[in-house]
Amino acid sequence: MNDVRSATAVWPGIAPAILVCAAAPAFFVLEIPWLGWALLALGIAAAWWMERGRVRAPGPSLTRDLSLIAIGLLIVSVIPLAAELDNLAMLRFTLALGGAVAVPYVVSRYLYRDRAIGFPWRTHRRWGRLQWGWLVAVLLLGWLILPFYFITSGVYQNWPVVDTPDLIARLFVGVGAVGIWDELFFICTVFALLRRHFPDALANVLQAIVFVSFLWELGYREWGPLLTIPFALLQGFIFLRTHSLAYVVTVHLLFDAVVFAVLVHAHNPGLLPIFLV
Repeated sequence: MNDVRSATAVWPGIAPAILVCAAAPAFFVLEIPWLGWALLALGIAAAWWMERGRVRAPGPSLTRDLSLIAIGLLIVSVIPLAAELDNLAMLRFTLALGGAVAVPYVVSRYLYRDRAIGFPWRTHRRWGRLQWGWLVAVLLLGWLILPFYFITSGVYQNWPVVDTPDLIARLFVGVGAVGIWDELFFICTVFALLRRHFPDALANVLQAIVFVSFLWELGYREWGPLLTIPFALLQGFIFLRTHSLAYVVTVHLLFDAVVFAVLVHAHNPGLLPIFLV
């Protein structure tokens, strides 16, 4: 848990952070690139104006950390996020999403000489009954809720038809890979950077704005935010409690396993007769 920030330290930095995070819905929900660029530029400029000569000072810099988030958002925004399963689309996703994690990490480590971004895979603590219970609950809740959401809203059609073994295998790989990336970028990059400057709850809300916006363009539309907003906030909260990337990735992959099964079921009624819808 990060230290409690004083009001004088937190409140001036909120506006630049909100501007930078608001670029995500501009890019991925409204799909207005110039608005996203403008919000990023305004947010970083405002942070720089606040810090001025302290940008290169030792310790966390809001300007530097917001610039890392901006770099990731810019890299992701250069590709369309509509789910596609052909070779070119999968290569495009791999390069853009991989770059959105790798480039901020490299810039932070080797240009800024900072260790702002890390990927704490294991904490050397065993998962307790609560953690194991939540994994079971994720599967049960996903089984109950996701088929109703995807099928009754029609959003399953935002994913391509998967009616051959090859396409089903590609969907399985794609859903899982994007789920892992979500935690590397939204939790270990965006959330971690924001926590250096804001209380955990505020940083969690800001990262959720970015997280949910990405999921919207990816296909979780209609009333999807009623599911993705709590999910994004819970993933941030779980990471705060466990400090384990392995655990939040496991939660996400279990959720995505149900998503995958629902998409296969929706496109091939009767193939997986395990859902209520």
